[in-house]
Amino acid sequence: MSSIFINYRRSFLIRSILLVFAIIVSIAASKAQKPVQIALLKYNGGGDWYANPSALPNLIAFCNQYLQTQLNEEYATIEVGNKDIFNHPFVHMTGHGNVVFSNSEAENLRNYLLGGGFLHIDDNYGMDPYIRPQMKKVFPELEFVELSFDHPIYHQKFNFPDGLPKIHEHDNKPPQGFGLIYQGRLLVFYTYECDLGDGWESAMVHNDSDEKRVEAYKMGANIIQYAFEH
Repeated sequence: MSSIFINYRRSFLIRSILLVFAIIVSIAASKAQKPVQIALLKYNGGGDWYANPSALPNLIAFCNQYLQTQLNEEYATIEVGNKDIFNHPFVHMTGHGNVVFSNSEAENLRNYLLGGGFLHIDDNYGMDPYIRPQMKKVFPELEFVELSFDHPIYHQKFNFPDGLPKIHEHDNKPPQGFGLIYQGRLLVFYTYECDLGDGWESAMVHNDSDEKRVEAYKMGANIIQYAFEH
C-alpha cells in the first residue's frame, strides 16, 4: 500500500509541475504576442502614396476604442514587392495620381491577397484611371464589381444602409464601393468618390464637419472589422 501511495503522490506531483509549467508558458506566450499591425502601401509611379499621414493613426485609435481591437498604434509602411507584406493582414492604399506595379510587385501583391491578406484602396481624387489597369496586372481574370448596399461590409459594427458616406464632393458623383472578388471572397475593397482617408485625418487638416469625420471613422472601422473576420 505504501508503494502505491508513494507512486500516486509522485504522479500527482509530476502532473502539478507540468500544469504549472504549461500555465507559465501560456502566460509568457500571450505576453510575447505583438499587437496586429496594419500597413500603408508604398508604390512607384510618382503618385503620393504618403497622402493623409494622420489618417491611419486616427483610424487605429478609433478601432481600438470602439471595436476593442488591439491594433498596434503605429502602422507600417510596406512596398508592394516586399515579402514583409505578409506580416500585415490589412493594407491601406491611397493617393491622387499615378500608380505603377512591376510584374514582380503585381505577383507579390496577388500572392498576399490570395494568401489571406486584404487591400483597401481609397481614391484620394485622381487615382481611378491609374489604379484600375494596375490591379488588372494583379488579377487579369477579375473585374471590379460594385458592391450592393446589403453587402456585409456596410453592416458590421456600424450600419450604412445606403452604402459609403460622401466625405468630400470632388466631382459631385455618388460614392461607390467596388470589390475584387475571388472564389467568393472579397480581396480588395476600392472606395471611389468618397475619400474616407481625408475624413480620417485630424480635424485641423481638413475642414470637415464632426458628423462627416465620424461617418468616415465608422465606415473605416467596418472595413477593418470585415477584413479581420472574413
